[in-house]
Amino acid sequence: MVNWIWLGMIVFSVAFGAANGKLETVAEAAFGGAQTGVTVCLGLISILVFWMGLMKIAENAGLVRQLSKLMSPVVRKLFPDVPPDHPAMGYILSNMSANLLGLGNAATPMGIRAMQELQKLNPDPHVATPAMCTLLALNTASITLVPTTMIAIRMNFGSLHPADIVASTLLATAVSTGAAILADRWYRRRSGPPRIAKPRPDARTPGNSMTVTPPGAGG
Repeated sequence: MVNWIWLGMIVFSVAFGAANGKLETVAEAAFGGAQTGVTVCLGLISILVFWMGLMKIAENAGLVRQLSKLMSPVVRKLFPDVPPDHPAMGYILSNMSANLLGLGNAATPMGIRAMQELQKLNPDPHVATPAMCTLLALNTASITLVPTTMIAIRMNFGSLHPADIVASTLLATAVSTGAAILADRWYRRRSGPPRIAKPRPDARTPGNSMTVTPPGAGG
């Protein structure tokens, strides 16, 4: 769907430019945008390498692990239908920790792995589970303490005070995360009590590998 949207925008732009005799302007804008994109990407390399290095040091020093432990009680409440000892929980914590530090590029692989693990708990592989929706909402809203990517972009475009957006970014992401959590809780309440997926010993395929058991039912 996204590919069709982009294709429609390109076709409409070219057709509109041709109808108004401004194809040259459209071509200049296209090449100018491509050049700006490359410039921004190259400018981001240094700051991303720096922060990724700091992230690795923090990980080796145990800071990320401690941050994950601090967030663990909150995450368990946000994902009541995911077993606490399931691998998905570790990937969710890593994803949220990286987003908290503004490392969106580092958070993406963890988010993908978390979704893959949550899919293993999905009784219907063609329908997203509440946990998947919660993770998507939190990853999109993502409260951020240090917006490293935006700071790097501002530095790349010559901002005199690139870190001035820290306070406003923290406020904006706190509001967006709060709204995401409230919406998630409201929809979860409408859908009934959380159900915890457990593996079936006789399962052969990932899509059929889980059975859903209400909390308190059985051992």
